[in-house]
Amino acid sequence: MTAPKGRAADWTEERQERGTSDLRDEGRRQGKREWGGGWGPGGAREQSSAHPLAGTGTLAKLALRRDRIFLVIWVYALVGSLASTTYSYHHLFTAAGERASLAHSILANPSFLALSGPVYGDSLGALIVWKAGLFIAVGAGLLGIFAVIRHTRADEEAGRLELVGATVVGRFAALAAALAVTIGACLVVGLLLAVVQIAFRLPAAGSLALGAATALAGCMFAGVAAVTAQLTESARTARGMAISVLGLAYLLRAVGDPAPALSWLSWVSPLGWIERVQPYDGPRWWLLLVCAAVTVALAAAAAVLAGRRDLGAGLVPARPGRPDAAGWLRSPLTLAWRLQRGGLAGWMLAFALSAAVLGAAAKGIGATLNSSPQARTDILRAGGHTGLVDAYLAIEFALLSVMAAAFGVATVLRLHADEAEGRAEAMLAGPVSRIRWAAAEVVWAMGGIALLMALAGVCSGLGYGARTGAIGPEVARQLAAALAQVPAAWVLAGLAVALVGLAPRVTVAAAWTVLAVVALVDLLGRSLGLSQWVLDLTPFAHVPALPGGTFTATPLIWLTVVAAGLAVAGLAAFRRRDLT
Repeated sequence: MTAPKGRAADWTEERQERGTSDLRDEGRRQGKREWGGGWGPGGAREQSSAHPLAGTGTLAKLALRRDRIFLVIWVYALVGSLASTTYSYHHLFTAAGERASLAHSILANPSFLALSGPVYGDSLGALIVWKAGLFIAVGAGLLGIFAVIRHTRADEEAGRLELVGATVVGRFAALAAALAVTIGACLVVGLLLAVVQIAFRLPAAGSLALGAATALAGCMFAGVAAVTAQLTESARTARGMAISVLGLAYLLRAVGDPAPALSWLSWVSPLGWIERVQPYDGPRWWLLLVCAAVTVALAAAAAVLAGRRDLGAGLVPARPGRPDAAGWLRSPLTLAWRLQRGGLAGWMLAFALSAAVLGAAAKGIGATLNSSPQARTDILRAGGHTGLVDAYLAIEFALLSVMAAAFGVATVLRLHADEAEGRAEAMLAGPVSRIRWAAAEVVWAMGGIALLMALAGVCSGLGYGARTGAIGPEVARQLAAALAQVPAAWVLAGLAVALVGLAPRVTVAAAWTVLAVVALVDLLGRSLGLSQWVLDLTPFAHVPALPGGTFTATPLIWLTVVAAGLAVAGLAAFRRRDLT
């Protein structure tokens, strides 16, 4: 066909436009067939039932590659904790009468019930589950929360999922990959826990029930994190919401376990379900099915919510901030306080409740440990002096100081996160030096550690003093004991500062690995029979065994000097190196 003379240019242009339009429509149809969706007029990805999970396997492999160190550390910490507890109890409670006496003492002590839950039976396995089962389940829950948020909302907030979504990837692939990797890691933890218990010659059925219950605890809270990741635009907020649900679950069962009239609260809590599986006293397998059903329901709810929002947005809209910042936020120190105050408040609440319960439990520690002469000897050795209650309190403050060190490390690592996600560059573009900006976070990390330990000393003194009638003297005595632990926790926070400045590529993995190793050696080293020179490698080994022991200021001064030296070295290196 020949175009009319004089209209050849118009005809050619119309044909080209029609061909381009046809090509665009075909490309859009092809994209829907391959990716399971396209981009709608409002920026949200259009729904399609073709391949919504396309690319899930590839994203799961990428997640495993990124988390190879993170997952190994968590698996090691959870399995190692149970293995060390099992090893200790095998040597502490060898006679049936000792185990029965201990079980009776636990059930008669409301503080023990609130802290670790009830004990089901007086077998060795039942006592091990009472001692470590609930805390390992909480650890598995934290694993599930951190892993899912990392590969969903955190990647979305950083813009990585937008880049990935431009390829042949289905709408729900990222969520499915995150859940698959996290649930797989939890199942590996459960399997290894069962293997460890069977290796110690505990009943196979109970060991499998314990492993399955722990794994399902992690899976349920992975589902909770998958839901919260859809609700908010911030990974930090989503993580905080999920952890709040975990804390509420622990608090519900802490109130319901000691009080028969309120036992229904324990049945409301997912952690209460995990307790009531009672692995070594006639396992309740049907409760495991309930946990699995809840996990599936949460994953399905997360998928539904993910299909109803735009990429990068949350279902709960972010509240707009003030157009102008308050004058007091002009300082890096006050800005750090503004950003840290919510997290610090949560830590303070956890420390206050934990210390009060542990302090109240000290009143009945003598009757509990009389059931095993070996346990009595070991706790006295760990406390470093001859007072049984004082030895117990010294161990309590050692445990809380490790937790305070974890707060310090997490606070310092915000420097690394801000640098990696570009916030540091925006901050330093103004009239703020690197040292001022970084030192503000370090100040709050070190000050937060001291504040948490002071709160622990006061609350523990109140808990114990309320039961003995000597509140004033006990508060003063235990406050001094708690503050003596602060320099050792400062050393670990200072090491994190040094890693930020000197080794930014391995900062996160190295800081948490050192903390985990130090915690295991300090809390379980004596029970495992480690050599004294190994125990002396941890900063907590040089803290005076207070209350009740002899106070010596020299080791505390040296620990403070070491912590300051590490922090100064880290800040100096951060000032000189390039931002990542």
